[in-house]
Amino acid sequence: MKVRKLKIILLSILAVIIVYIAMPGHANAQDSKMPDEILHYVNKHRATLGLPKLEMNDVISEVAYKHSRDMASGRLPLGHDGFDGRVKTISKRLGNANAFAENVAYGAMGAEEVVKMWLNSKGHRQNIEGHYNLTGIAIDKAKNGDLYFTQIFILKN
Repeated sequence: MKVRKLKIILLSILAVIIVYIAMPGHANAQDSKMPDEILHYVNKHRATLGLPKLEMNDVISEVAYKHSRDMASGRLPLGHDGFDGRVKTISKRLGNANAFAENVAYGAMGAEEVVKMWLNSKGHRQNIEGHYNLTGIAIDKAKNGDLYFTQIFILKN
């Protein structure tokens, strides 16, 4: 009898975990690797130009995630609304930086696709190819399944 109760409890916990992961706004295991994959493709492109690799920064990624979450939830439209606030938040936590930039995107696409899309846009390409050394990348999922991407670039000496 104890084994049966334990199985029921474990199956209930598993069901809750599956529902939680499937909820909008919660990336699945594959999506959680995507920021690192995006960084890989961005750095691969930068290497072709002789530019140094960008280093992922947790503080910047946390700020980027809040922006992706706000866009995915509809609190903010796709774009750069609130960018100055994100710059201030990062500066408070990391100290002043010399330059900041941001790329955003949305859609049902993978890491390589979003980087290719950014590279085909003059302004986004300039950010990727800019003189930055730190980045933060985050993704959140909207109710309709679209992913909202934010990459913030900074130059910190």
